[in-house]
Amino acid sequence: MSTSKITHPRGLYSLFFTEMWERFSYYGMRALLVLYLTTEYAQGGFGLERASALEIYGIFTGLVYLTPIVGGMLADKLLGQRKAIYTGGVLMAMGQFSLAASHVFMNDETQRTFLFYLGLGLLMMGNGFFKPNISTIVGTLYSDNDPRKDSAFTIFYMGINLGAFLAPIICGTLGEQVGWSYGFGAAGIGMLLACIWFYFEENKLEGQGMPPGRIGEKRLKGKDFINVLAYIIGSIVFVYGFLILQDSISENLMSTLIKIVAALGVLALGYIIYKGTNGNEEWSRVSAIFIFSIANIFFWSGFEQAGGTFNLFAADETNRMIGETEVAASLFQSINALAIFIFAPLLASFWVALATRNRNPSTPAKFGWGLTFLALGFVVMSLASFAAEGEALVSPMWLVGVYVIHTFGELCLSPIGLSMITKLAPPKIVSVMMGLWFASMALANYMAGIMESLLEGIFPGMNLFVFLTITAGTGALMMFALTPVLKKLMKGIH
Repeated sequence: MSTSKITHPRGLYSLFFTEMWERFSYYGMRALLVLYLTTEYAQGGFGLERASALEIYGIFTGLVYLTPIVGGMLADKLLGQRKAIYTGGVLMAMGQFSLAASHVFMNDETQRTFLFYLGLGLLMMGNGFFKPNISTIVGTLYSDNDPRKDSAFTIFYMGINLGAFLAPIICGTLGEQVGWSYGFGAAGIGMLLACIWFYFEENKLEGQGMPPGRIGEKRLKGKDFINVLAYIIGSIVFVYGFLILQDSISENLMSTLIKIVAALGVLALGYIIYKGTNGNEEWSRVSAIFIFSIANIFFWSGFEQAGGTFNLFAADETNRMIGETEVAASLFQSINALAIFIFAPLLASFWVALATRNRNPSTPAKFGWGLTFLALGFVVMSLASFAAEGEALVSPMWLVGVYVIHTFGELCLSPIGLSMITKLAPPKIVSVMMGLWFASMALANYMAGIMESLLEGIFPGMNLFVFLTITAGTGALMMFALTPVLKKLMKGIH
């Protein structure tokens, strides 16, 4: 094997650490959010019921993955990926500090609630600018059929999960055992570090991610950062205005307005995809992306129980004592990230080794295996929930086992999905299609938050984890059955 096949551009590692700090910020907040909402008011939380907290979690994490559609469009047409990353990074840092302030001002309920939702709004907006565009730059460092591409996204995924591993340990422990404001504040500092690192490493990106029409430049210019500032201010005004509007009109009218905006957004997205896709080959590949997106919903609606029902299971039904010390419930969310950090390099090398022997599994087959591991994890989680019936606390090894099994599913599906979008998407709308990919994750995250309540309404008494075993297993069988069809639709892209 030649050296050129196993080395990667320096820019990959610049993006690796940028994403690491951004994910430290996001997963630090995610580890705390449901616990912050359900903790009694006297202990600094909001004291919400389980169902209400999970619904807020579902709506927030859903919208976090929906805003990348707009961020992708703006990057493709106006900003370029680099300016979008700076805009998103600053907004997310401000969002984390606003969540921290919501605890500082806990004695003023009106001010506290406003700061809390302001923080969530800024995080949603910031993620929309940041998330699709850093993934897009990774893809542009490689040609479509470069065998290193899947390996590169798996390495990039290690950066995500290094941040996700450190976040619950630092932010989670600070938030639960020192003070909620310290946990969210640490997440905000992590986001600032991501922006600072990206600034100093920008010249290693081989000219990728610049604003449209600008070729051969290594760095953004001063006027670009004035443009970034304008988008930051505009985003803050939008979120602030939305919160003021929400307080001044009825819930029914707000619901109607949101539905109208959502419908217009879907129409605009469809129009942009229609205009940016040309010829039978591009349309065939776009059709494949839509099918993969449906499989993505099956996967993440189960996997994202980690921040909701798994988090509450750790807090309420798991024995977390080590001697005389109680481990923070949020700490369990580091297991998945640690397992990915251990196994991702092995899998990255495995994909490249198989590719050199022409035995690399197709993308549809990898998706099938991802859903299979998800189903197996829920078999274990179902058994854990049965063991937890009554007042006895169960061994933490149940959750450890589930997180590790789900890790293998994630490695088969998630980094491969990011790579697949950059391969299959029409060149003019790569960031928009990346936004569409995250939109499927938005729906999955929302479903993850409301699934427990939804299931209780449809099938009263049915165990959530048994239900998810069935849905994940069904999704796996569908992907294996559709593999020949999807390979044809992909038109030679592997």
